[in-house]
Amino acid sequence: MRISVTDAKGQLTELVRRAEAGDEVILTRHGHEAVRLVAVTTVLDRNDRRALLEQVRARGSAKATAGPDAARSQDFLYGDDGLPK
Repeated sequence: MRISVTDAKGQLTELVRRAEAGDEVILTRHGHEAVRLVAVTTVLDRNDRRALLEQVRARGSAKATAGPDAARSQDFLYGDDGLPK
């Protein structure tokens, strides 16, 4: 999206939202590109990355252990004699 600096003054909040959402926002002055609005990406330090990775691992292992055992998941379809109900 290209917009003049003059027009952008009244729409700054919306332009920032669009830039944060990934839209390309270019401010022009006298018809020429002057400024590009881009979202700032945060860079995690080593400890933050490690903590995030541990959270993901914990959630993954919790999902893996939840629910019935796959080998026994269809036992309700069969009677005690092993034949279909």
